[in-house]
Amino acid sequence: MRISGEELKVFSQAISRAVEEVERKVVGKRREVELILASLLSNGHVLLEGVPGVAKTLMAKTIAGVLGLEFRRVQATPDMLPSDIIGVVVYNPRTAEFTFRKGPIFTNILLVDEINRAPPKTQSALLEAMQERQVTVEGVTYRLPEPFLVLATMNPIEVEGTFPLSEAQVDRFLAKVVIGYPTVSETVAILDRYYSIVSDPVTPQLSREEVVKLIDLVKRVYVDDNIKKYIALLVQATREHPMVKLGASPRGAIATYLLSKAIALMRGRDYVTPDDVRYVVHSTLSHRIILKSEARIAGVGVEEVIDEVLEKVEVP
Repeated sequence: MRISGEELKVFSQAISRAVEEVERKVVGKRREVELILASLLSNGHVLLEGVPGVAKTLMAKTIAGVLGLEFRRVQATPDMLPSDIIGVVVYNPRTAEFTFRKGPIFTNILLVDEINRAPPKTQSALLEAMQERQVTVEGVTYRLPEPFLVLATMNPIEVEGTFPLSEAQVDRFLAKVVIGYPTVSETVAILDRYYSIVSDPVTPQLSREEVVKLIDLVKRVYVDDNIKKYIALLVQATREHPMVKLGASPRGAIATYLLSKAIALMRGRDYVTPDDVRYVVHSTLSHRIILKSEARIAGVGVEEVIDEVLEKVEVP
């Protein structure tokens, strides 16, 4: 069933207002904000990479407020247990019964700061919840709220006291969004608006129910067979690149497919164009490609490989 013109107009305008509201507090990160919103609308999760102080936490909290969603933040540490995120069964002496005390994962947007500081057991418990959208404790299954988005941050320069995520775990994230330093003019704007950024509340532009409706609309965005083949050829080209040891998996193609549908809806269209695919492909494939050692010696990075793939594969 195609999306009506009225639905497209109403929701694309609402998303535009939401992005603009986020930009009141987060300066110069429109593309990053759009990719996070698109991941939420695609029922995916996001790996945020950036050095400390580039507004990762502010961005996550502001997006939750603008969308009318519940937000919680967890700081990962080497001694963190799965129960610190999922919850724990406790004994109530008054009722002589065991009850489940829900952890911070029972929210709409969960920010896990420095996920690579959590031990592997805790990482795996979190990623299982991301995949199944439920947790099982003492044989009882609890569904997570809808919508549900995990934003996991990583500091790219810190390695001491960390537990690097395995490639299989990283592959579970729909998108990887790199938060870079602001430009000089953006830094000046941050200084000018510092007090309003810190103290002014955000105005919700959508409700939780409307976000759930948008997630359903994304599923109805049309993708032509030529676009699907274009996505498949891009993924295949990453596997054939001479500098690549391990190319993008089929999950990378699915991520590109889903995220391009969400971006199309955010642009006010009910169909995907090649430009939508090109807009998201860096974020959907960059964390799924492993380069050969000679690539590092030659100074070739993943982003350059994806750029070469985009130039090589013919646009439909």
